[in-house]
Amino acid sequence: MIVLFTDFGSRDPYVGQMKARIQEVAPNQQVVDLLHEVPDYNAHAGAQLIAAFSASFPPGTVFVCVVDPGVGTDRDGVVVTAGGRWFVGPDNGLLSIVSGRSSDAKVWRITWKPELLSSSFHGRDIFAVLAAEIAKGEFPSVKLEEKSALNVEFDTGDLPRVIYVDHFGNAWTGLRDTGIPRGSRVVAKGSEFIHADTFGSVGKGEGFWFVNSVGLLELAINRGNAAEKLGLKVGDTVQVFKPN
Repeated sequence: MIVLFTDFGSRDPYVGQMKARIQEVAPNQQVVDLLHEVPDYNAHAGAQLIAAFSASFPPGTVFVCVVDPGVGTDRDGVVVTAGGRWFVGPDNGLLSIVSGRSSDAKVWRITWKPELLSSSFHGRDIFAVLAAEIAKGEFPSVKLEEKSALNVEFDTGDLPRVIYVDHFGNAWTGLRDTGIPRGSRVVAKGSEFIHADTFGSVGKGEGFWFVNSVGLLELAINRGNAAEKLGLKVGDTVQVFKPN
């Protein structure tokens, strides 16, 4: 299985171009669109998101991760294996959290360049090709060089900020459910959120926090758009006040 994770959006041709290249190399592989609305250019938010998402996929899954504002510069491209899964993308911190949280991570720098290479679309011309080869079981060792660590590494701890806003207006944070007491108050953009397990546990229009399906603390309004109503956006600080 090959999983696509990008900031390309859904209205432009880039996702389709990547899929076409994958089909050329690995026509029998299932391709899954995980997310194409990663916050634009935001490798840090993307790193937190892919670390949360990837754990629910089976070992052997190959992720093509492209949030790459430095495409065409001297930044490296890399292949990472962590937790039995594969990740292909730029060495700009995007893969550093999933790598840093794994005790068995290995890293390879991509040394290969195809004969036809766009300076602005390595996702199609390099990353998609190598991901397809790995998914077929053909590890491209001649195109890679093993290295001890990534060049860019973010802190692997939780990030107390909004990292994603979905189309409902719910604000995902980089805080994992690692012992946050359910009686905690969460504050973001001057608004306070109480805990509830489900949307139906609070009244219509009431704000609350919950632990979402990938284990991240999320801020929401029952049958309302929290981002619009409260002005929440990616990068906003989130504070947790635990009960005394």
